[in-house]
Amino acid sequence: MIVTILIFGLILGVLIFVHELGHFLTAKRNGITSHEFGFGFPPRIFGVVKDEKTGNWRKVWGNKEYYGNNTLYSINWIPLGGFVRIKGENPVNEDDLNKKELSTDDKAYIKMSTEPDSFAVQPKWVRFKVLVAGVTMNFLFAWVLITIVLMIGAPEPKSDGLDQSKVIDNIGVQIVEVESGSPADKIGLKIGDSVNQVCSGGKCTDIKTADGLRNTILEHQGEEVSVHVVRGKEIKIVEGIPRTDVKEGQGALGISMMETVKVRYPWYEAIWEGLMRVVGLTVMILSAFWTMIVSLFSGHGVSAEVAGPVGIAMMTQQMRDLGFVYLLQFAAILSVNLGIINILPIPALDGGRILFLLIEAIKGKPVNQKVENIMHTAFFVALIGLMVIITVRDVLKLF
Repeated sequence: MIVTILIFGLILGVLIFVHELGHFLTAKRNGITSHEFGFGFPPRIFGVVKDEKTGNWRKVWGNKEYYGNNTLYSINWIPLGGFVRIKGENPVNEDDLNKKELSTDDKAYIKMSTEPDSFAVQPKWVRFKVLVAGVTMNFLFAWVLITIVLMIGAPEPKSDGLDQSKVIDNIGVQIVEVESGSPADKIGLKIGDSVNQVCSGGKCTDIKTADGLRNTILEHQGEEVSVHVVRGKEIKIVEGIPRTDVKEGQGALGISMMETVKVRYPWYEAIWEGLMRVVGLTVMILSAFWTMIVSLFSGHGVSAEVAGPVGIAMMTQQMRDLGFVYLLQFAAILSVNLGIINILPIPALDGGRILFLLIEAIKGKPVNQKVENIMHTAFFVALIGLMVIITVRDVLKLF
């Protein structure tokens, strides 16, 4: 389990780091100063920065705040992703400069935010590019990951239109969905398992097709069966009883399956195919988000399929069991998810900041700083609350 947690942390950290790297590189390219670009999250262990007077690199120890014109590259204690502090990234009202209750440091920070290399004074188009860059990097990273997967070789549904010259292995009948609470769920069948044999009463049946598996299970409804599956590089045998009270749209075991083969693409085809799959994945996830939002506002709550950090960590365990290619695909899916979530027009997210930028373009002046800050804070608290609810539900599922 510790290894799974480490893998999950590494995947999440890389995705967050890539996102923040997008903001950082775009800001730098457009002449905007970034005070700090950090590996991991504070508190800071140490950092290096080029001295503004001598031009030599020097170390900065501890968590002391830094607002210099040269970027401080830091290593931090919490090893999850990274962050970037861009000069003037928070809205600034010039009227605040004259408020007596502001400290000297606050006034210095606000004044610094009005300088030419500050994010706050940039044209709206430049600010938009910086804000959307993190999401863009997540989609590009997913594209790279899926392209690599296709070049290594990945499972695909067996079909008549498939180019047989790209097929490098026959995986067999693979489980693509496990119904929650079904016999398959209770006996431990997992998504990605390849079923090669079903035994009952001393008689074993080799599974060659999806119909063959379906018919074999139906023949033994109400009887104990042994299901032999290949999971990653291991062979697992699980035992259970297919249900007899099957409702419409359900199966006796509670699984969906398909016949799959392993397909490898040459690099020049993998690039285009990878892009098309990212587009398809994006459409699919957007559709799922829309369904979830409609469910929330109609009073039906959060779908059981929505997972928080604990649920995603458990999925990481499943992908790890299946193999490296599955982990890469999983990371790509998470990267697209992260990009879509961040671009949603919700305050506290990149999409929310873009929304306020759009309102500024329509009004001809920035949204009131206090109003924007209140909105960001309120929605941040709401998002954290939703995450806590989902996490608690994921933990309860474990027991």
